Amino acid sequence: MCSSDLADLAQRYATGTRPSEVVSAIYDQIEAEPLHPTWISITPRERALERAGCLERRPAGRALPLFGIPFAVKDNFDVAGMQTTAACPAYGYTASATAVTVKRLEDAGAILIGKTNMDQFATGLVGTRTPFGACSSVFDKRYISGGSSSGSAIAVAKDLVAFSLGTDTAGSGRVPAAFNNLIGLKPTRGLLSTTGIVPACRTLDCPSIFAHSSADAHAAWAVARGYDPTDAYSRKLRVEDESLAWTPASFRFGVPSKVQLNFFGDTEAERLYYAAVEQLIEMGGKKVEIDFSIFRSAADLLYSGPWVAERAAALGAFLENTSEAMDPTVRRIIGGAARFSAIDAYAAEYRLRDLCRAAEAEWARMDILFLPTTPTIYTHEQVAADPVQLNTNLGYYTNFVNLMDLAAVAAPAGFKRDGLPFGVSFIGKAFTDEALLTIADTYHRRISHTPLPALESDACPAGCVEIAVVGAHLSGQPLNKQLRERGARLQRTTTTAPNYRLFALKGVEPPKPGLIRDDSHLGAGVEVEVWVMPEAQFGGFVAQVPPPLTIGTVSLKNGAQVKCFLCESVAIENARDITKFGGWRGYLAQGRLAVTYGK
Repeated sequence: MCSSDLADLAQRYATGTRPSEVVSAIYDQIEAEPLHPTWISITPRERALERAGCLERRPAGRALPLFGIPFAVKDNFDVAGMQTTAACPAYGYTASATAVTVKRLEDAGAILIGKTNMDQFATGLVGTRTPFGACSSVFDKRYISGGSSSGSAIAVAKDLVAFSLGTDTAGSGRVPAAFNNLIGLKPTRGLLSTTGIVPACRTLDCPSIFAHSSADAHAAWAVARGYDPTDAYSRKLRVEDESLAWTPASFRFGVPSKVQLNFFGDTEAERLYYAAVEQLIEMGGKKVEIDFSIFRSAADLLYSGPWVAERAAALGAFLENTSEAMDPTVRRIIGGAARFSAIDAYAAEYRLRDLCRAAEAEWARMDILFLPTTPTIYTHEQVAADPVQLNTNLGYYTNFVNLMDLAAVAAPAGFKRDGLPFGVSFIGKAFTDEALLTIADTYHRRISHTPLPALESDACPAGCVEIAVVGAHLSGQPLNKQLRERGARLQRTTTTAPNYRLFALKGVEPPKPGLIRDDSHLGAGVEVEVWVMPEAQFGGFVAQVPPPLTIGTVSLKNGAQVKCFLCESVAIENARDITKFGGWRGYLAQGRLAVTYGK
């Protein structure tokens, strides 16, 4: 059996376990249950072992970020030399090249185990629209797995791989996560390449990631993301896109009014959702009731509007000439594209733009939209009796996300009394992926009964230096770009040791605080962010620090010592002591500083 997380595998490799041993154990497990419909095709054992052996022999192999990590991909991703079927054998072809996102993961040291089952042509949220056998939740075989990325979720949930790739157009990377107690990352559209993926709705499609933890999802996403000039919908991640004014300790989260929530009679799901809301409040979140009808109206456009015509366009001549080979429900859905005209398409696009504009007022009141991932779950028998309507019900909280260009992380949120899992989703505007993963991780840790790997390692990478920031260089603050421009990344948020005080400095622009050590003071510590920066960039960064600030060494609450912004004592003689606010953001949140930062 594979390890549940990347950190454990890395530890095993560090203590002598070889990737080839892990791969062999995975294939033994797969071969022990050959009838399980997780897979459509498996990488030949010999090919996977050869790949593992090459990594073991490669001098720099162990330095690769995903060294020896087994993963799986949905069978709408191309892998050179393997069949791509999109769960329709008549459509199948042998790929001549590997999808860009898959190739990036392999280049980082990951080992592909196989290609997973799915709702045919990624049309469905149930996991049953496939000739390769319907997948079931790993918690109860009577219940569906969710789709369309059904097998990708199951492969992770059964510990056959450490993470997997799905795709997400209407919720396909999130619904299976909820039904199998996983993290499901639906990234900002365009950050992961779609080159080499059979499209569903090309303007909306996103590769997605399943993992047991936010840390593992983040590790795969960080490696796989990047601009792809061969993908017309690829987007570059800009420095300013990653800067946010909210943190896991201070954020506003939107929830629908009670009348706008719908659990389709599932009282257990309703109970767990409200319990999750209380958890976010305890984390420091401020609940804001928002008008969810705007988002629901956008969701209705996905299948009742002309976007279904994109699915028909993706299949082209196959739909015209070979439609009898398709799943009947999928054929009926995609075949409905014929009733829409070009005029309908433009009218729907205008309606969507109007809804996105209306949603801006709601986003001004919240940092995160916090929803159930699904309102309920269904048995195979229920879905067979009413395949279209129940599928629609499952997308109640997911269908609008891609249409409105949002990012989302689905996370476990406990178990119902019948033993089935329930999930919630953290949804944010485009390019908030990193922040969503961080807050989902914070929440997941609070409710998890098992240890989770750290989202960001506390260990400083080789060739880097740690630097703690307390003011204008914090995430979302005006000088944060100076860190990111030098390749720095946020490692963790913590506090100083108790013997530090913070002052609001006078006459500096932009406004900044000053941190000093005072051994006569014993408080709760001051909030800091610890960033890691390449050593080659550190000198140039320090040279930009203006007086009265300086770079010194500060002690953190765990006893660690890192470089940090400190202040000359003369500068605080007439400065306001703001230590009681806990940090610079706490001070700003109190409205003590009325300032609008420019770009």
